[in-house]
Parts: sequence; C-alpha cells; structure tokens
Amino acid sequence: MRWRRHRGATPSLAPRDLAATWQVVSLLLDYPDEVLLDRVPMLRDVCAALPAGPSGHLLAALGTLASTPLGDLQREYVDTFDVTRRCSLHLTYVTHGDTRRRGVALVEFKQAYRRAGAAFETVSELPDHLCVVLEFGAFHDLDTAWTLLTRHRVAVELLRAALGGRDSTWLPVVEALRATLPELDGDDEQALLRLVAEGPPQEDVGLEPYAVDPRLNPRPEPADTSALLGPTIPVGAPR
Repeated sequence: MRWRRHRGATPSLAPRDLAATWQVVSLLLDYPDEVLLDRVPMLRDVCAALPAGPSGHLLAALGTLASTPLGDLQREYVDTFDVTRRCSLHLTYVTHGDTRRRGVALVEFKQAYRRAGAAFETVSELPDHLCVVLEFGAFHDLDTAWTLLTRHRVAVELLRAALGGRDSTWLPVVEALRATLPELDGDDEQALLRLVAEGPPQEDVGLEPYAVDPRLNPRPEPADTSALLGPTIPVGAPR
C-alpha cells in the first residue's frame, strides 16, 4: 500500500513556531546527557511561547526529563530506540527495513538536502534519522523537511504507536511532532493502521515506497552538481 495522502497539505503553524517546535523535538529525541538536562529551563521558556498543541506535550516531556535520574533516562533510551525495531527513529526503516531498497531511499534524503544547499556531512547518523530531518527543517529548509516528514508519515505514526504501547517517556515528544503535521481523519487512521500492522520488512519484498507524487520525487542529478548547487551548508553536525 502506498501513502497518497497530504501531498498538498501545508503547515498550520507559523514558520517560526514550526521551526522552534522541530528543533526542541530534535533535541529531546537525541540521546539524553547532562547538556540536555542543563538546557531544560531554557527549553521550557521556548515551549511556553509555542501554540497550545505542541507546547503542552513538550512541557510534559521536559517535566519528566527533569525529574528522572540521568542514568535511568539513558537506559530507557537505549532500550527504546536502539533495541526495539518498531521504535526506530529512521524514517525509511518502516517501509524498507534492512533491505537493499533502503539504500536508494537514503540517497533520496541526501539529494533533498543537497538541492536545498545543505551538505550532509555527519558520520554518526543516517540522513533519514528523525532528529537530522527536524534539525535540517528548523535551520535550513522548512519546506523540504515538511515534504520528507509528510512523505514518511507512516514512520511517525508507527513510532507513536510503539511508544504509546510502552508508555514511553518520549511519547509526548512525538505527540508534539504530530501536532505540527496534517490532522488525520477516519480514512487516514484506517490506512495507517493497515500499514503499521505490517511493521518494518525484513526482506527485499513488501511495501513499495508510498511517496507517489512525481513532483516530490528527486530528479536524477548530473555527475558533477557542485556548479549547479553552489555553496552548501553542513547538516547533522554535532550540536
């Protein structure tokens, strides 16, 4: 089944609020450390100024982070995102799993960043990592990141369902992200449930990529694109 919905949808939040929400979500979905906990007061101030939808979820998550020992947060993070397949933060994993098709999908992410003038230079994360996409949108190109997120909405919904089943600390963070995306109706929910039930494929068969709008698909690039793209900005660098 291909995901055909929301191809023409646009964000409901103002660009500044959308960028701030995505940046906070990106920080909170990263591996927790002392730097993150030190930032909690500042992040609370940022979230308090956001619209009610994402603000409430993020403030709840910050409250939990501030009241939980760092060691417990780190153990839960590893158990959630590094061990559990359905909690993967990689957007292409839900549709491709560990298959050869995923390599093509990852190249499409890199091409999207490069067309936006942002060179993907990190070696610590893959280009489809949710934190990378959100940071790219917050700092470089909201429209391109919006296209990537809505194109891979199934991955966001699978992540949300998996975190909900675990009553995870990070569930409110993903709920905040969902509050920035197009609202789902009854038909959407049924379509997503059918896709989510199958989970990530383990072989090179199954779900086809669900981004079917040819206007959104990456165009083949010439061998040397540097002259066409101009200077680039690194994405995914250490924060």
